[in-house]
Amino acid sequence: MHLALTTLINRLDSTDTRRAGVILWGCPVPSFGDLTKSEVATLGLNPSNKEFVDDSGNELSGAERRFHTLRSLGLETWRETDARHIDLILNSCKNYFFRNPYDRWFRKLDAVVAGSGTSFYSQHAGACHLDLIPYATESKWTELTTQQKGWLTASAGDSLGLLLRDSPIQILILNGQSVVTTFEEISGITLKRKEQRTWSLPRQNGRDVIGISYVGETDEIAGINLGHKVRVLGFNHNLQSSFGVTNHVMHEIHRWIRRESKEAGS
Repeated sequence: MHLALTTLINRLDSTDTRRAGVILWGCPVPSFGDLTKSEVATLGLNPSNKEFVDDSGNELSGAERRFHTLRSLGLETWRETDARHIDLILNSCKNYFFRNPYDRWFRKLDAVVAGSGTSFYSQHAGACHLDLIPYATESKWTELTTQQKGWLTASAGDSLGLLLRDSPIQILILNGQSVVTTFEEISGITLKRKEQRTWSLPRQNGRDVIGISYVGETDEIAGINLGHKVRVLGFNHNLQSSFGVTNHVMHEIHRWIRRESKEAGS
């Protein structure tokens, strides 16, 4: 983790990262939770700016702070980072769910992750969250231009492989169609797609949004050999933003993850 984080910090100075709208004064976020002790990880696109700022755009501080920044570490630039700063950043990642987590986002995801027998909020059967791009951006991913997204994947597309290579992760859960699509593009993996009628979301125009599951397995991402097999599970509904994700659909996805997790362990 130390080596991977050092690499991510060094990339904050890259031209691609700088012009992509990254919050440059905020640290990279290699994980939410303890990656070194988790066998299950969920996957998103990139950290929310809300991990660093409040609703008024002010930097979080004191008990509200979630991750380190240049200010909190007493640095002028990231080039001044040493081993002590690396440890502080990693500790904020490991303890994320026991400090001031962004529960409005993570609680919904935790409800389906529980199907794997783990939880973000458990000390004993912990799960963690990872992002394809470990840098928070000033704008939401959906508001970034195609060019900005390209710059980010060019500078950090191998980040997931770097992190998984040094981890015990056995199951990776992809939250939403955008994550699935971007994961396939970055990793070069095509996941097996299947319609799940019990996941359908009703619409007033009479045309339901059909649920889709994705399953795959890999030991390599973006050319990086992970050293072990990782089972990949995904669903097209973004639990936090898809309109009309009902408790029934959440329960059905939970059940599906439970079944697929048992297969992974068999």
